[in-house]
Amino acid sequence: MIVLGVDPHKDLLVVVAVDSNGRQLDVTSAPARPRGVKSLLRWARQYGERLWAVEDVRHVAGGLMRGLLAAGEQAVWVPTQLTARHRRVGRGQGKSDPIDALAVARAALREDLPPALPEDESRVVKMLLDHREDLVGEMVRMCSRLRWLLHDLDPDFAETIPARKLHKRRWVTHVRDYLAAQTGSVGLSIAAELLGRVEELARRADQLERELHELMKAQAPQLLALPGCGPLSAARIVAETGNVRRFHSSAAFAMHTGTAPIPASSGATHRHRLNRGGNRRLNAAIHRIVITQARIHDGARRYLERRKSMGNSRTEAIRALKRHLARHVYGLLTTAAASTRLSLPNSAPAGATG
Repeated sequence: MIVLGVDPHKDLLVVVAVDSNGRQLDVTSAPARPRGVKSLLRWARQYGERLWAVEDVRHVAGGLMRGLLAAGEQAVWVPTQLTARHRRVGRGQGKSDPIDALAVARAALREDLPPALPEDESRVVKMLLDHREDLVGEMVRMCSRLRWLLHDLDPDFAETIPARKLHKRRWVTHVRDYLAAQTGSVGLSIAAELLGRVEELARRADQLERELHELMKAQAPQLLALPGCGPLSAARIVAETGNVRRFHSSAAFAMHTGTAPIPASSGATHRHRLNRGGNRRLNAAIHRIVITQARIHDGARRYLERRKSMGNSRTEAIRALKRHLARHVYGLLTTAAASTRLSLPNSAPAGATG
């Protein structure tokens, strides 16, 4: 098996070929454009059985991966953490694009990575979700600027506005009425402009959330049925999982989510530590669901109490519940994939049971 490691950039794709022992055979590069992908495919034909290993920087490598899969090539995404780890092993070589591509190839050679599969539906969800997060981030920045400006104009008035609710319709109206009653200040004009931008961003973010909710009702209703899982968490699971068939087991999925336990035992002490690997956005979605379940779901509360009675701290119990939930989510997604359509059972089980 020849592994073709790819270090992707916005304008350039650098590829290193290695054999099964990780020995470098060749290096090439091509423009990060469709013509460049075609050139790389022609170059790769000199190797028989081959696997493309692409560093998981999807905003610059998505087009390459879609081109590879459309051509029937075998490919895997290599998480950036793995690339960094293998780069550190060979840090005496310095840093360059070919060295990075070599680290990608060697990481794929030594790690059990799931195959990349077409992800058309999840890609649409991811694009919408990422766009919404960008808008929300900009809205938060605009709210912060507006709040400081209002504090400069009128500290007493600024104190009447809840810090985290300035984008809500009630408070937008409250601020607009206040600004309309004032006269003659450049600061007032800027505040009105910022307020309009906040309102626009909040409206668009709400619209995108409704669109994502409709998509999840069609694509992943079984996730929406999970206690504590709203449309945004469900969308993040779909977006970051992609095609669930690429995971050969719930353990592989748990590694992808960063919920697989990491042993940290010593002597008579048996414990597991935080897994800092995996897809952190997916891990964050699972964490949000678990924290919500701990508040509202009896099964989750019983599970946490049972784990604590076994000697776990609350933090360790939460980690165990996250692993339990990841296993359950994997089951829901694989069942839906096997039926060729996503459907909701009459009584979907919760992510945690007593």
